[in-house]
Amino acid sequence: MPNPLQGAQFMLAAHRLSQLPADEGAEVAFAGRSNAGKSSALNALTNHKGLARTSKTPGRTQQMVAFSLPPPRDGSPEQASQPARRLIDLPGYGYAKVPLDMREHWKQEIDAYLHRRRSLRALVLIVDIRHPLKEFDRLMLQFCADTGLPCHVLLTKADKLSRGAASQALAALRKQFAAEGLHASAQVFSSSAGTGVDEARNAVANLLQQPRPDHPAQS
Repeated sequence: MPNPLQGAQFMLAAHRLSQLPADEGAEVAFAGRSNAGKSSALNALTNHKGLARTSKTPGRTQQMVAFSLPPPRDGSPEQASQPARRLIDLPGYGYAKVPLDMREHWKQEIDAYLHRRRSLRALVLIVDIRHPLKEFDRLMLQFCADTGLPCHVLLTKADKLSRGAASQALAALRKQFAAEGLHASAQVFSSSAGTGVDEARNAVANLLQQPRPDHPAQS
């Protein structure tokens, strides 16, 4: 099966919202705590091992990083003129060694990005399958529920659990979503074992094709 995210390339790293590429086309943002495996997930999804920097030291992603995607390979004459597509890697959140003023800066920038970015189509939330949802995860999920922004959760590091335990964790999360009125989709995922990679690629590709959620931009 062809990879719909093949050909991703680094565009730029932005310290502020105003430094991101022009707010046009479509993009899907990746968010998660800094030790949840976000960079590894991006590399697996795009089949590009060096796309997002990985490190044994969490908290390395301290800028908003934009990656361009080529147009879908549909063979049509209009292919080259299709709207731009991007993946946005948001700063890892929650790592204690990141200075407090940096954490506050990124809290404000991520909030501004989620509220103002009109090309944003969806959020992919990276969550370690071995741990319950943290405050940051809940904030992201609640924001998506409140604004109608689609959210797809990758329960990463599924290779650390048995298949049965991973399935139980997914079922428990979906039950929690239903109980709390959160309308996110979710799947198990492992970048190292390849679990759920094709499913996640197709989910992201489909989200990039969705119309912009009708939530008001804020200044």
